[in-house]
Amino acid sequence: MSDAIGSGPPGLVPGARPGGRPVRDFLAQEGAKGAAIAAISTVVVFGLLVWWVLSSPNWPLVRDRFFNPEDFRLSAPDIVAGFWIDVMMFVIAQIAILVFALLVAVLRSLRGPAFLPVRILAVIYIDFFRGIPLILALLLFGFGIPALQLPGVPSSVMFWGVTTLVLSYSAYTAEVYRAGIESVPESQRSSARSLGLTQWQSLRYAILPQAIRNVVPALLNGLVSLQKDVALVSVLGVREAVRVAEIYTSRTFNYTSFVVAAALFLVISVPLARFADWYTARDRARRQQLVS
Repeated sequence: MSDAIGSGPPGLVPGARPGGRPVRDFLAQEGAKGAAIAAISTVVVFGLLVWWVLSSPNWPLVRDRFFNPEDFRLSAPDIVAGFWIDVMMFVIAQIAILVFALLVAVLRSLRGPAFLPVRILAVIYIDFFRGIPLILALLLFGFGIPALQLPGVPSSVMFWGVTTLVLSYSAYTAEVYRAGIESVPESQRSSARSLGLTQWQSLRYAILPQAIRNVVPALLNGLVSLQKDVALVSVLGVREAVRVAEIYTSRTFNYTSFVVAAALFLVISVPLARFADWYTARDRARRQQLVS
């Protein structure tokens, strides 16, 4: 057993290096060295990038056009007020998307010849809204439907902007749900049916809980994307953050207002993205533990 792990020359304790230093101390030193190298390389790279930008002969002009403190102070209050409209549209749209997309996915997953018309309608809806660019759908629905002046149909451009977001994103999200439904083993469905559950009951109690848990990371990525795309509603004239920034820029010919709007979106999108990454890593680790 002289080759066993932890053995070594006489006089050394198991887990020690030839110099008498424990392995964990050696690993800690190596980790600290790696962290120091990473920190230094990061500082050098970003320092060179900043120097490269600041050395541009047009930097003073760009600084005055995009990073003017006075324009920042003047435009920020109105842009912040408009940003709350973005947040409101985002929350309403996200809740509606999660519910409506799940309904579409369930309808497309129904089996049996009696449900063929329902499945066809679900496929047509998904293909239609996945095939149209979102900004084009916003223009068509936001301007076209209110122009019809149909009785009982809302004419608010904000309503149709949020509705278009829901319809477009639900088409993608429904496919995410469907992938989760199809990832559940067929034996789960067969077992539920053998217990006397109907097709709806099998989906509700056996299939959907597992399917939704499997696709949460993908749903979080859609959440991050939607938070940015609510700004596209500005093409309809809704006075949200981007639209307010455009109005300020058209009046002053200064682009600092766009930087203010971008910073506000980053305040929301970056934490959401980091949370999505954390949850995805956590879910991956959980699956690996179940496999092992």
